[in-house]
Amino acid sequence: MLAALPHLSRRRALQGSAAAFVVCGLLLWWLFPVGGSSPKGQMTFSTGVKGAVYETYGKLLRNAAANDMPDLDIELINSQGSQQNVERVATGRADFTIAAADAVEKYRLEDRPGADRLRGCARLYDDYVQLVVRRSSGIHSARDLRDKRVAVGQPRSGVRLIADRVLKAAGLRLDKDLTALPAGIDTAPELLRRGEIDAFFWSGGLPTSSVRELSEGLAIRLVPLGDLVDALHKLGGASRYYRAAVMPADAYPQAQQNAAVPTLAVANLLVTTDRADPELTEGLTRTVIDSRDHIGLRVHAAQLVDLRTALYTDPLALHEGARRYYRSVKP
Repeated sequence: MLAALPHLSRRRALQGSAAAFVVCGLLLWWLFPVGGSSPKGQMTFSTGVKGAVYETYGKLLRNAAANDMPDLDIELINSQGSQQNVERVATGRADFTIAAADAVEKYRLEDRPGADRLRGCARLYDDYVQLVVRRSSGIHSARDLRDKRVAVGQPRSGVRLIADRVLKAAGLRLDKDLTALPAGIDTAPELLRRGEIDAFFWSGGLPTSSVRELSEGLAIRLVPLGDLVDALHKLGGASRYYRAAVMPADAYPQAQQNAAVPTLAVANLLVTTDRADPELTEGLTRTVIDSRDHIGLRVHAAQLVDLRTALYTDPLALHEGARRYYRSVKP
């Protein structure tokens, strides 16, 4: 019996050492995971008009992704807006983009090339429809735009899509009842300042810097549009994605003069296709959520990105990579 004790002690010691090794190994694996390499290569992201919210958001997201995925090179390309963005991604000319839900649905309903391959990564923030006029203008509703000169956005922009539908809901035709100019947020404010147009449409996050800067040098107003929701929904199709919303009084203090403005809103989505690498999609979705507060310092609307609602990317199904991310953070 006594002779066996040293043998048992040695065996227990070996067993204890092995257990400790396993525990240490698991701890090191948890602290320094192996096997999950960062996405590499190049990715193209279609943004929007220069100086507008999509472009600013794209730049900030690229900077955040550079920290999270240092081996990934993100190329940003400007666009006319949502409609062009959806087309680019669907046809493989861009890998990721931001687009409003109505533009995505319109592309799908028209069964355009690659529409069935579109996938969502995250619901981001809402665009607010803004109809801007001089404060002294007699335009107090969309119906007052008859026979006026109105900037309605570039042909493949989300603004053009929304302006056309808002005008229809107001009983007007864009190509018949007013003089429609294909000007976006990069040029429309200056046209209004020079008196070359009577109004312009814009759809973007709040506040949009170009509108805010215009309000600081010119007496302007935002025309209420909230009364058109029911008429818009009756149009059917992609119009179901518009909902009533209120621009808070502090969005453009000088333009709104401490008054909230009822208007319309539509959700923005981070969009890709089923061709996108799941690891890359998971990583970019993670960056979008994790960088919300940092990006929100510059793009205030981004502060509204919410993990609880981000996975609702209607009308698109979630990309598998995005689904992996949401599962990984599920409480």
